Amino acid sequence: MINKQIEQAKQFIEEADAILITAGAGMGVDSGLPDFRGNEGFWKEYPAIKNLGIGFESMANPKWFDTNPKLAWAFYGHRFNLYNETVPHSGFKMLSDFVKEKDDEYFVFTSNVDGQFQKAGFDEKRIYEVHGSIHHFQCCKNCTDAILFFKVSFFFLLTTIKILRLSLNEVF
Repeated sequence: MINKQIEQAKQFIEEADAILITAGAGMGVDSGLPDFRGNEGFWKEYPAIKNLGIGFESMANPKWFDTNPKLAWAFYGHRFNLYNETVPHSGFKMLSDFVKEKDDEYFVFTSNVDGQFQKAGFDEKRIYEVHGSIHHFQCCKNCTDAILFFKVSFFFLLTTIKILRLSLNEVF
C-alpha cells in the first residue's frame, strides 16, 4: 500500500509545473543545529539561560534589547555565528537538484531563520522566511520598510562594542 502511495506522489511531482518546498526545524537539526522549539536543544546550547529559567520563545523577544542588551547581543550573536558556521546537509543538495529538473520553477516557504537555503544555493528571491532571518536587522521602534543585512556590518558592530567573543557566561 505504501509503495503505491509513494509512486502516486512521485507521479504528481513529475507532472507538476512547479515545486513548493516547505521546511521547518528538521532541516536545520539535520545539519547539526539545535532544535530551539524543544527546550532541551536550547538549554544544551545556552546553559547560562537555563539557569535564569528563560525559555527560547521568551529569549527571542526583542524586549531584551531594552531590558538586558548585553544578554540580547550575546544570544543573537552566538546564534548568528552558529548559523554561519553550519554547513547545509545533503538534503539541501537533493532538493536543489530536484528543482533544477523543474527548470528552477520552485518556491521555498520556511519557518527557519538560519539562512541555510541561501547557503545551499537556492535563489534568495524564491525563499520566503516566515519568521524573518537572523541575517537581517529588523526594526522594533519607529519602523520603516528598510531591512539592514548583518554580514560584515554585524561583525563590525559587535567588534566595536567589544562583545564579539562574549560568551553567555560572561554576561552575568
